[in-house]
Amino acid sequence: MVRVIIVAVTLPRRAVLAAGLAAGLAGCGRASAPSTTWAEPVSSAEPPAAAPSSSAPAPARSAAAATAPYAGKVKETLTKYLKPTKDNPKHPGYAGAVALVLQDGTARMTTAVGHALRYGAGPVDLPAAKRVTMRTDSIFDLASLTKVYTAILTLQLVDQGKIALDAPVRQYLPDFTGAGKEKITVAMLLAHTSALPVGAKVTGMANNTARWKSVLATPLVSGGVPGTTFRYSSTGLMVLGRLVEKLTGKTLDRALRDNLATPLGLKDTGFQPLKWVTDKQRLVATDARTSRELLRGTVHDDVCNVLGGVAGHAGVFGTARDVAVIGQMLLNGGTYNGKRILSAGTVQKMLTNVNKGKKAIDAERPGRSADHGLGVEMNQTWFMGKLASPTAFGHTGFTGTSLLVVPAKRMVVVLLTNRAHPNWSWSNPDTHRVAVHNVIAA
Repeated sequence: MVRVIIVAVTLPRRAVLAAGLAAGLAGCGRASAPSTTWAEPVSSAEPPAAAPSSSAPAPARSAAAATAPYAGKVKETLTKYLKPTKDNPKHPGYAGAVALVLQDGTARMTTAVGHALRYGAGPVDLPAAKRVTMRTDSIFDLASLTKVYTAILTLQLVDQGKIALDAPVRQYLPDFTGAGKEKITVAMLLAHTSALPVGAKVTGMANNTARWKSVLATPLVSGGVPGTTFRYSSTGLMVLGRLVEKLTGKTLDRALRDNLATPLGLKDTGFQPLKWVTDKQRLVATDARTSRELLRGTVHDDVCNVLGGVAGHAGVFGTARDVAVIGQMLLNGGTYNGKRILSAGTVQKMLTNVNKGKKAIDAERPGRSADHGLGVEMNQTWFMGKLASPTAFGHTGFTGTSLLVVPAKRMVVVLLTNRAHPNWSWSNPDTHRVAVHNVIAA
């Protein structure tokens, strides 16, 4: 077990989140272990794109999938980051990646490069015989993409008349206590304007009941005024996850399964994949340091892990195809394959920038705007690159995942990498996202 040492420097939100844990908890903001010497990967032939044997019905495919004008360049770009680059000279950008692009509901390209498992705990470079090649149906820890799923589950409750976006959260969750928090609405949690901090204290407690009580009692940031400023907050989505549980009468993992994954046919989407994935070779590894050993099928986010692997801010695992279905459903105005998940009116509200004119505070990206919908980032060049536009929306995940939807192009772009394998400090995932999105936009 390592101790997080806080020094007087600007910390990324991941480190701030970790600081909210009890002393010594390894995880989201772990002090970086010394980097191992990186070795050139042993090349191996890429397997053919695998049909999702147990996965959901994939978006429609056509002959165009092999001939998208950007397909070759995207694969070339993805392959480049399997080695150190000028912008990341000490380590590869990631061990492996999967990219998928839909346009007008048709898969224009799907490709996989590198390895789902490349390193063992230590981290150590595994011999070629023990590595696992990345597949197009590999199952990733989606990290903060979970927030999009939680937002959708919350908005379903809006459609059902069980909650109102402008209602105080405390109206539904009386344990949501603390000075100034009576002013926080459901919409503020979705838009990250609640003035709640990045993370919450969840350790040093006897059980999950106590941990969740602590989450709900998390105080506002010093000087924070609800509704005025964008501050990315995982705590806010943790609270929404509890709201979903209370008003559906189901645990969050069951609510996800029953209210979203099953209606959409997403058989490769869910929390705690070690319980439902039969072919464990499909699981993509993340961390490989000694604090928690190799993580493969166990959530990377430390707070979610302490909470049992199920929370509103992190913990969902899935494939590129399943993530693309979520993007396509929103692009379709709330429907997919004849199943209505959200009303068209609610989707319109979700995909409208509700933070116009508001200040943004983000230590990782000081130049970013506050533009945000109800559960999705909007028009953010720091990860969308040249595909950014006033109506473009999506989200990113700390493990190296991203979903981007460009309504003007009727396009859904999913990029899933395992950049946190073996060490999340090895690279900046925004570099890879922008590079891939720029190739597609060209």
